Amino acid sequence: MLTSHELFGFMSANLANEILNFTHESDKPTYKATLGAVAQARHVRPVFLERQPRVQCHAAIISTLSKPALETAAAGLIRVWLVKKQRQMLVDFLNALGLPNNEGVVDDLPATMDDAKLKSAIDVLLTKYPGEAVAVYLNAFNDMNEANWANLKTMLESDKRLQLGATA
Repeated sequence: MLTSHELFGFMSANLANEILNFTHESDKPTYKATLGAVAQARHVRPVFLERQPRVQCHAAIISTLSKPALETAAAGLIRVWLVKKQRQMLVDFLNALGLPNNEGVVDDLPATMDDAKLKSAIDVLLTKYPGEAVAVYLNAFNDMNEANWANLKTMLESDKRLQLGATA
């Protein structure tokens, strides 16, 4: 199971840029907070990054987000992207597990999940969504939720379809 900063280290540049571009266009406060955190980590002012061409700026942001000190900023970006852009994936996963949810958000997760039900729900996601996006979601789901299912961790570590960086 990967933490958010590790996800940025292993995901493809295309997906990382998709997440940044989506946040830049749809959630300016999160984007500005990320830019500020990256600028602080790089010991520059945010305006220095803002004045760079977006491709260059985003490359700097992505490389910095893969550092442990930027875990909070990386988690915020992933959370915004999942909840705002990938909402249907969240809903599909929770529905496949039989968990009541409010547009992909659950108040109380069970402490454990049945192996067969979990495998089936993952298979549903992999037929509908790109594998890399599914892998990021499932890693974030298990890392950011208090349930932290051991069988999901095992599947993330062993299922080749859920490996980040293999094809990137």
